[in-house]
Amino acid sequence: MAKIIVSSMVSIDGYTEGAGGDVSQMPMDLAFAEHNADRVRSAGRLLFGATTYRGMVQYWPNQVDNPDAIPEDRYIASRYASDLGITVVSDSLTRDDIPIWIDRTEIVSRAKSHDHLAKLRETEKDDILVFGSRTLWTDLLADGLVDELHLLIGPKVVGGDHRAFAGLPQIDLTLLGARTWKNSSTVVLSYRPENAPAGTSRGEDYN
Repeated sequence: MAKIIVSSMVSIDGYTEGAGGDVSQMPMDLAFAEHNADRVRSAGRLLFGATTYRGMVQYWPNQVDNPDAIPEDRYIASRYASDLGITVVSDSLTRDDIPIWIDRTEIVSRAKSHDHLAKLRETEKDDILVFGSRTLWTDLLADGLVDELHLLIGPKVVGGDHRAFAGLPQIDLTLLGARTWKNSSTVVLSYRPENAPAGTSRGEDYN
């Protein structure tokens, strides 16, 4: 059985992007890259909304042979290029909008996404990993489809337009672990939502 894992950077004032949707305003340092690479190591599938997907297909193919890319980014790029399945939840994208990794990419409508992801969770064994895609993961969180929520708390006030958890109902969270880095002010807090699907979370050792 797979787990749906959300990994998202959140600024200290509660945003996942800067004003105007500018993701570059987020304090993404080496800790951010290391955490993402660790998450990808246990993943078999990536899950995106349409906007995040478009950004990923523009960025990651260029990192595979980029001599200036850090090792973490080259590893993630190599997984995109080789074996990761990709699910995009969108009512606007079509197969004609998929420029790369065509044989491993599927598009699922919003109306069918919850049932589809519940079935994927039952049939796949490796993590289904959500990067970015705030609108998507908050919808899944509200509906009890998120097994683990990993928040990278970035040391910056960004003053964005949309707070990460705006509009969600009350959901209690159980802390699974916390991770820090010697040369970074980023903190990763990992939680299991109280409304998570049945099953035991493996948790993390961040000591």
